[in-house]
Amino acid sequence: MARYTGPKTKKARAFGEAIYGPDKSFEKRKYPPGQHGPGRRRKQKSDYAFQLMEKQKAKYTYGVLERQFSNLFKKASSKSGVTGVVLLQFLEARLDNTVFRLGLAPTRRAARQLVTHKHVLLNGILTNIPSASLRPGDVVSIRNKSAHLETVVGAVKANAASKKWSWLEWNPDKMEGKFLQYPEREAIPEKINEQLIVELYSK
Repeated sequence: MARYTGPKTKKARAFGEAIYGPDKSFEKRKYPPGQHGPGRRRKQKSDYAFQLMEKQKAKYTYGVLERQFSNLFKKASSKSGVTGVVLLQFLEARLDNTVFRLGLAPTRRAARQLVTHKHVLLNGILTNIPSASLRPGDVVSIRNKSAHLETVVGAVKANAASKKWSWLEWNPDKMEGKFLQYPEREAIPEKINEQLIVELYSK
């Protein structure tokens, strides 16, 4: 399935935020991309432009295609609760994102690759669908054959002392994590204004 494989720093600069994680190149040039540099006078953006950019930011942050994102929004709209928050909860509940949050991969893109290359088990069953949606109680683990992969070992070691997520439970001895619940909005660190996305789809 098609994914964005272009320059990550350029995309991050377009959104004014390092959506793909720490980026030294982005820190050096935080202004939008373009041949005229930061001194270029830019037109004031319309409300629609801000709404569209927020949706694009969410899409690229979580690595979701347009149709997938639209379907997720429709699903979120049909659920009780605040639509924008439910949308973010569904994005966080994706298998690839959960693998990333558990610290089994350094980035979401790497997490997606782990899943598609059949290194990940969901409730003990080999799963190669990154968009698989988790429910409370689901267990994510690495195949025994894949537990010693350099990528996995390095990511786990690097994330050993990092922040733990309140909606996930990690067992380092079994190399597995449990999805406890859908996260509260304040627990999700991404700087996304979900209300703008709701307004965009409400037009």
